[in-house]
Amino acid sequence: MAKNRYFITGIGTEVGKTIASAIITEALEADYWKPIQAGDLEHSDTHKVQSLISNESSFFHPNSYALKNPVSPHASAELDEVEIVIQEIVEPQTNNDLVIEGAGGLLVPLNKKETILDLIKPEYRVIVVSRHYLGSINHTLLTIEALRDRGLNCFGIIFSGNLNPSTESIIQEMTGVPMIGRIEEEPFFDKETITHYARIFKQFLT
Repeated sequence: MAKNRYFITGIGTEVGKTIASAIITEALEADYWKPIQAGDLEHSDTHKVQSLISNESSFFHPNSYALKNPVSPHASAELDEVEIVIQEIVEPQTNNDLVIEGAGGLLVPLNKKETILDLIKPEYRVIVVSRHYLGSINHTLLTIEALRDRGLNCFGIIFSGNLNPSTESIIQEMTGVPMIGRIEEEPFFDKETITHYARIFKQFLT
């Protein structure tokens, strides 16, 4: 079994989960696993993270479900004429730390009954990625409240985007969730950029 499991979720889509996952994977030299990939299979999130990692210890585990269409997992599964069965999403065995990347936000449906939230186990360290935009405070507070309602461990928050003191301070004050770091609006992300952030974030992860 993994030493620690870090589940990376976001307050919505396109908020920076994959970049955050790459940084945490590099910081811990952890394994990486994306249980469900929907669309872009030739350039999946696993491929993206793998291309940004410099260490030689990380292992990239295969998706439990690799779906063809870039829509919600439940809809992509229907288009592929399969059903996502949560019991078939089995955490890979590893003696290393494991970074698990979700899909979209917590309540993205997997089938008619279950969501991404149902993939998160009580022992997971959940990291919430929050990107600054109008409405992001509400989405961030709702995400953290949903985790706490399930009794899950909201381990930390990563802010994505340039400094926004008012937004960041009110979220921290209202939730008490520690800030792991901020990912700035970089012109691009490569191995050097990921390694730079990994050094900064590592102290807050271990």
